[in-house]
Amino acid sequence: MFLRVTSEDAHGDGKGGEARRGGGRTRLIRAAGALVACGFVLAMAGAGWAYWHLNQNIKSVDIDGALGSDRPARTVTTPAPSASASPLPSGALNLLVLGSDSRSGRANAALGGGDSSGARSDTAMVVHVDAGRAGATVVSIPRDTLVTRPSCPLPSGGTTAVAYSSMFNSAYSVGGPACAVKTVESMTGIRMDHYLEIDFSGFAKLVDTLGGITVTTDQDIDDDKSHLHLRAGTHRLDGEQALALARTRHGIGDGSDLGRIGLQQKVVKALLEQIASSKLLTDPTALYRVADAITGSLTTDTGLDSLPELVRFAQSLQGLTSQNMKTVMMPVVPAASDHDRVVAKEPAASTLWESLR
Repeated sequence: MFLRVTSEDAHGDGKGGEARRGGGRTRLIRAAGALVACGFVLAMAGAGWAYWHLNQNIKSVDIDGALGSDRPARTVTTPAPSASASPLPSGALNLLVLGSDSRSGRANAALGGGDSSGARSDTAMVVHVDAGRAGATVVSIPRDTLVTRPSCPLPSGGTTAVAYSSMFNSAYSVGGPACAVKTVESMTGIRMDHYLEIDFSGFAKLVDTLGGITVTTDQDIDDDKSHLHLRAGTHRLDGEQALALARTRHGIGDGSDLGRIGLQQKVVKALLEQIASSKLLTDPTALYRVADAITGSLTTDTGLDSLPELVRFAQSLQGLTSQNMKTVMMPVVPAASDHDRVVAKEPAASTLWESLR
């Protein structure tokens, strides 16, 4: 069977061929437009889901509601003039940052969280950010410090009794974040503007998501309890190793909490340096993974419990680098009643807190 093609069919009659070709182009343009529109809708849906997921990740506690007005006064700062309709906050502020050895969850237990009976504040740091937010002082509080723990509200209702010569980290165990904040404020006379807490598995996941951190140790570390064995020198650590370094104490110094604090401060600085060196703003996938790791393990006060608030807070700190961060430990001396515990060394401790008000 043969198909006969006439010259009119082949070359068009001046209208039909052009119409068919024009129709083809129109259909092609419409199809391309539909694909673009579908892609846009899917991208918006994906962005919406990502926003919802990150926002839902964040856990919070109402510190202000729990503690009421029985607290030190807030630091009053005058913001610098700005042409922006909504300038970023630039005043000085104080944060209590806790690393929690939570027992809840399989991931935390696998990293040394123990049974599921509770949690302790394994790491405690008061972070004072200077006005202008380009410099900061990080003060570590030894968890074995004996303090007067004030009466604290309990999540289940009621209050705890005042406890004298109580270990600092018992505040979190007894009354949770609100009691930890109230104890720090009682010790320092400084209002904590915000509260941040990260747990075992969250910290390890964050380090892994960033591709590890680089830390230099000044001495060999052999700690069977934290499963960490490192020669003195520079090391690239994954999440589990970084967590072990922040928790180790039996393989260094006298085995007390004081030796561990220096390592914790090294780890914090290394983490900040890794975040600063990562090109997260040019890699949306990497940025999302880091944001997911942070928000998924974070507990905040209600002033930072949404994604917009956290982003705004982070943007206000964009000028802060590890080089502009001073790390110190609260001055302490061995306790007379128990040489395995420490107490604040006075007047040095009071002088330090006064300098941060």
